[in-house]
Amino acid sequence: MPCSFKDELPLKGMQWHICTLVLKLKFMQMKLKLSTLLYIMLGFSILTSCKEDELSDTSIFVDSITEENDFDRWITTNYTKPYNIAFKYRFEDIESSMSYYLTPADYKQSIAMSKLVRHLCLQAYDEVTDGTTFIRSYFPKIIFLSGSPAYKNNGSMILGTADGGKKITLFNVDALNPSAITAESSYFKTIHHEFGHILNQTKPYSTDFGKISGNLYVDESCWDTYTTESSALKAGFISRYAASGHGEDFVELESIYVTRTPEKWNAMLETAGETGRAIIEEKFEIVFNYMLANWNINLNDLRSAVLRRTEEVKSMDLYSLDD
Repeated sequence: MPCSFKDELPLKGMQWHICTLVLKLKFMQMKLKLSTLLYIMLGFSILTSCKEDELSDTSIFVDSITEENDFDRWITTNYTKPYNIAFKYRFEDIESSMSYYLTPADYKQSIAMSKLVRHLCLQAYDEVTDGTTFIRSYFPKIIFLSGSPAYKNNGSMILGTADGGKKITLFNVDALNPSAITAESSYFKTIHHEFGHILNQTKPYSTDFGKISGNLYVDESCWDTYTTESSALKAGFISRYAASGHGEDFVELESIYVTRTPEKWNAMLETAGETGRAIIEEKFEIVFNYMLANWNINLNDLRSAVLRRTEEVKSMDLYSLDD
């Protein structure tokens, strides 16, 4: 007995089950045909899209290319080739510290700084070590410039940093005043200071040094503990910052000594008084002997070279790339 939606008589028993099964099978066939049609249409759509929008073999990530200028070529000649140093004046996020609000260095100021660093620092060491080998071997491979200063949370300004012996960063380059350059100028004293750390990391100094001032080191409280340079000198520290730790004390003695005239150095010792002077001189003797024994550098010779070269800066054209 055929069954359809038009059947008016009620079906009973086995006939009802058979009819229900047939209806379910027909419904499933209709769903299968509809699904198959949808899959065919979808497949055709995908094939059409792929044909029209073929993937390009050109990467969307394109390396920025900076055209080389005269300054770049000067750096290659005066830094890269003789010293294997990358002098970076263009701002690079990967080189800058995210802990400070920093800005790129001014182009002209960067030229002046590059010439001053070479003349007052790199070539001063060349002079006392008879060539470029010493700087090429031990000086950091990157010098990075920031136009703005970097400040700590306590308000103190950071003049420079040395990162693991690989890089020296100089801050506040835009404030450079070439006409006011002296041997004591913070930029170059900072380079001698940071380079001193690197030399100490390569060849450690005697632990006897740190025992002289012992528990007088006060970390970053040095600025509050010693409110004047005079008070630090009387306590046996060549500067307030030297009181932050024996590592800083060591390189402060070295960097201040080579950037001060004998007259100014002696004046500082006079200010220190009998007690402070004795402590400073005891520590400086270790510094002097360390540099001579480990690096064959006589700090008197290095100071003479730095002071003479500082006088030569007065006749230099710091913005010219002709030399």
